[in-house]
Amino acid sequence: MRQASLRLVRWSIVAAIAAVVRVPSANAQAFADLKSALVDYSSAQILPRTSCSALAHYRSREILVVRAASIPPAGSTPASCRVTGTLAPQIAFEVSLPDRWNGRLYMIGNGGLAGESLDDPLRAAQRASALAMGFAFAQTNTGHDARAEPGGRFILSNPQKALDYAYRAVHLTATTAKAITSRYYGKPIARSYWNSCSNGGRQGLIEAERYPQDFDGLIVTSPWIDQTGFTLGALWNEQVLSEAPPLTESKLALLSRKVMSKCDAIDGLKDGVIDDPRRCDFDARRDVPACPAGTDGPQCLTAGEADAIMKIYGGPRSRGKSLFPGYMPGSEAVVAPPFGPGAPASAWMNFIVPARPGAKPADFSLANETMRYLVLSPPEPHYDYRAFDFDRDVHLLDAWGRKANATNPDLTRFKARGGKLIMTYGWADQVLQPLVGVRYYERAVARNGPGTRDFFRLFMVPGMTHCSGGNGTDQFDAVSALIGWVERHKAPDSILARRVLGNRVVRTRPLCPYPEVARYSGHGSIDDAASFRCASP
Repeated sequence: MRQASLRLVRWSIVAAIAAVVRVPSANAQAFADLKSALVDYSSAQILPRTSCSALAHYRSREILVVRAASIPPAGSTPASCRVTGTLAPQIAFEVSLPDRWNGRLYMIGNGGLAGESLDDPLRAAQRASALAMGFAFAQTNTGHDARAEPGGRFILSNPQKALDYAYRAVHLTATTAKAITSRYYGKPIARSYWNSCSNGGRQGLIEAERYPQDFDGLIVTSPWIDQTGFTLGALWNEQVLSEAPPLTESKLALLSRKVMSKCDAIDGLKDGVIDDPRRCDFDARRDVPACPAGTDGPQCLTAGEADAIMKIYGGPRSRGKSLFPGYMPGSEAVVAPPFGPGAPASAWMNFIVPARPGAKPADFSLANETMRYLVLSPPEPHYDYRAFDFDRDVHLLDAWGRKANATNPDLTRFKARGGKLIMTYGWADQVLQPLVGVRYYERAVARNGPGTRDFFRLFMVPGMTHCSGGNGTDQFDAVSALIGWVERHKAPDSILARRVLGNRVVRTRPLCPYPEVARYSGHGSIDDAASFRCASP
């Protein structure tokens, strides 16, 4: 995939959160080095055993409509057979089958509240890349069209769509894709892989927890593990910010400088990223200049601003107890804009903090849709977030959480069938709280035992924002690592990550399996991965 396409794919989930109602694909990382992992790529060129048109007659209990079309080659994308259709009640699905197959299925997930067009340009780019490598490719819209039913409003036309979005559509699409692929080539799929981010990461974890037979390997990047916890956090932040003076870009830039000054070197290396923000003892009320009483200015924080910031870091609370993690110091960093040219700005701007008076940040907009249409039963389209009481109303979210949250750490069935799982999370994520990923992994180790590392590894990424971006080494090929683990039994002891500016690699670092961290050897460039090793913290 060309570098420009890689940038589009990496930022697709960010666009998804910002748009809320129109969510492109959620695959954050491409398989740039995949040929090195597909050791039998050149020899496994399986030809179709039936015609593409014959697949238009394929039927199953769930299929309402099926179509098949022969697609000619275009550039590096080979000729293929594209099968599309509808699974009851309204789950749109696609299986695209290359004219030379490598024996594997590759499936991507969905951003935000899903409902994407299967022909969205960012999804089409991922389809083309998968087909070029010989994969059968699968995707779904999870049962609704966001153009016709934006946000969470799809539940109003049919309550079944909520379950399809939560978990059913991905499972049915995976099983349908396997059956159609096997029919076309006359042999079963050798391996099946999932790669997606954010809500797509949640979908992947749901597969491991509920349907462990569907995939041999899953990559879940910055997964939306706990939809209801995130919703609590976004409601909390919006209530906090509505009671405080507006946090301007200059105030957030000041905050970012003070956080980095305080915490950059706590790992022994001053390099512009915070290695593990849990070690950062930062307090905006103490470590940022306070505006004198009755005054304000860009180089100080008022008491109300400092309190609001600390509540965002701390996360929602009830009766003095934490309900859900907040955002980490470093997530407010000034970063390059996600949508193309423009001045760098705080990662909180537009996501946690509104960009202008009267606007609503993207995190809250997503949470508000989830609350109004999926959490509340029956839906309450005009629900006012200001009415939510954190001492009284938290359990309103329990029922939806049992459907949609990927919080069950019992992966014994996935482990028993030989599945492999790689989770990655940016420490500077400004959309989803990274401690949720850390705690999920730690619970999985406690539940599945010391052998958890044999099938599940977490790689934390210093300085990376949601799915990619930020000031860290945010580009890495976890797909090749996963395939090597599944097919050659080579567990990833590290993953090479890059930071790219202006199409030039300016830094490489190893990503280490949690709880290990990358430590500088004391020799060589701090921008060269060879100068680092993975070590216990």
